Amino acid sequence: MKSFTSRRGRAILVAIAAGSLALTGCSENTGNNSGGNKGESQDKAKEQSEGVAYLDAKASTGPAEEVPGAKPGGTVTVYQESGLSHMDPGQIYVSDAGQFSNLVFRGLTNFQEDGKGGVSVVGDLATDSGQASDDNKTWTFTLKDGLKDENGNEITSADVRHTVERLYAEFIFDGPTFLQTWLSGADYRKALPDGGYGKKHLPDSVLETPDDKTIVFHFDTPRPDLPMTLAMPGYSIVPEETDTKEKYDTAPVSLGPYKIEEFKAGKSLKLVKNENWDANTDPVRHQYVDGFDFQFGVTESTQTKRLISDQGEAKNAIQFTGSVDATQIQDVISDPAVNKRTIKGYQPYVMQLTFNLDRVKNKTVRDAVTYAVNSKSLIAGEGGAFGGDVAPNLFAPTLPGYDAKYDPYGRLKTPAGNIEKAKELLADVPAAEKKLVFAYANSEAGQKRKVAIEDALGKVGIDVVSKEIDAASYYEQIGKVKNPYDIYITGWGQDWPSPSTVVTPVYDGDQVGDGKSNYSHINDPKVQELIGKALNQQPEDAAKTWEEAHKYILEEVNPAAPLWYTKQFQLYGSNIGGARYSTESSYLDVTRLFLKS
Repeated sequence: MKSFTSRRGRAILVAIAAGSLALTGCSENTGNNSGGNKGESQDKAKEQSEGVAYLDAKASTGPAEEVPGAKPGGTVTVYQESGLSHMDPGQIYVSDAGQFSNLVFRGLTNFQEDGKGGVSVVGDLATDSGQASDDNKTWTFTLKDGLKDENGNEITSADVRHTVERLYAEFIFDGPTFLQTWLSGADYRKALPDGGYGKKHLPDSVLETPDDKTIVFHFDTPRPDLPMTLAMPGYSIVPEETDTKEKYDTAPVSLGPYKIEEFKAGKSLKLVKNENWDANTDPVRHQYVDGFDFQFGVTESTQTKRLISDQGEAKNAIQFTGSVDATQIQDVISDPAVNKRTIKGYQPYVMQLTFNLDRVKNKTVRDAVTYAVNSKSLIAGEGGAFGGDVAPNLFAPTLPGYDAKYDPYGRLKTPAGNIEKAKELLADVPAAEKKLVFAYANSEAGQKRKVAIEDALGKVGIDVVSKEIDAASYYEQIGKVKNPYDIYITGWGQDWPSPSTVVTPVYDGDQVGDGKSNYSHINDPKVQELIGKALNQQPEDAAKTWEEAHKYILEEVNPAAPLWYTKQFQLYGSNIGGARYSTESSYLDVTRLFLKS
């Protein structure tokens, strides 16, 4: 999953450890965890790389377990620097929209957390986490009774079919593609070019809806990860009757506990209770508060100042996907009363400086940049030990089989950059190839990263030309194949605990395309061979193949320089109740919040 602020993600977008989202989870916040101990953090990350249990109908029945001390009423104020990247479920693959999804949308399955870092899959709209047959090639889901959208319309299997088929439409370009490719191959759009909006639909041999309650997925190979895949926000249900195609991204219909009352793009968003949401069908979410008022354009530094002061509306406020401003971290941790109003955790995201291989074709240049980049400076901008750890490779500590000692470019020994090595590599490189166009987001974090990249690369003789991009559309812009940039910082977290959800979406040549997640445009025959091999192996053998692919990608191709592993450190107001770190989203768990008074 892509990381937004930290793109960020899974959130999500779904990382379960979230990616996005299997995240590493801290236990419920007590205010005592400093979050600054690297060893402790990575141990916690390792705990989250365990398998995820698929639970039965009993565990999938609502209502969700009550939050101790919860009271109804009031409105939570939400501080957010940038506007949401998307609100159409099919477009959601970035952590900010994933957080929003937790309040507004529902899918067939969802992740359920125990508050101690453990995550399971339960049925959300479905009665359970799914029934597998034919060696996991066939999966059957049954819808619960009494499911309605915000307009009171009943949700049926036709809405699920429509949700899947609309993902084939050309205007859906920025969400996950696991399900579509599993059903119809890498060129899935050709199987249903009108996205099911015309007379043609996917055949029953692929997607079957024998009655209003039943959905059957048919795959040509075993897909044991399907329940986790369907829990991703990008596969939330879009009711067929109210689908407005491209316009849906600004006015989606809710199935969750809250619905949109007012939206002003880039300025504000008001969520109120969805009266047609039935808590008895929902094992995960709560509807304690009356609503959420989003204020966009509030920088992380301003968010932090307001929440530290804890005056007025700030008492009822939260950071959404922002973090404690790096320059104010000491102000937070040195005051026990403020520090206890924080959540901390290890995220699944690997932040990296991605090369556009269509433009930066000389591997010597890529290697030199990888040696030159200053992870120490970048992490300082994120909050130092509270913001992240140096990344020696492209896999996160939350992945099963993570090797903390694999460090082919010596990032751990020279976190501030190996200037001499970089200069040595660049000695015979033509001047024209030492000019690189760097894209950065116009956020506070983006500005800090810009300074760090310009400084590090400038020291080795690289001329950096920086180009600013609107933060809300950052991934959309760098996600264009013909983008005019040479390098850009990206972040990715696994969508569930498997290297397949990192290597396949980010380094698979089939994922080169507008809106797809192969931002470097790597398309290497050896990588393709290893991906194909791993996807058809049993987990133990596949793990070795993924490791081989990882080392080949980083050493022989080098499509991205590893920078840092992210940590989360967020602040909330004193009147916020039920606050805890969400393993699934890697942010404050917004599904259980209430106001104390």
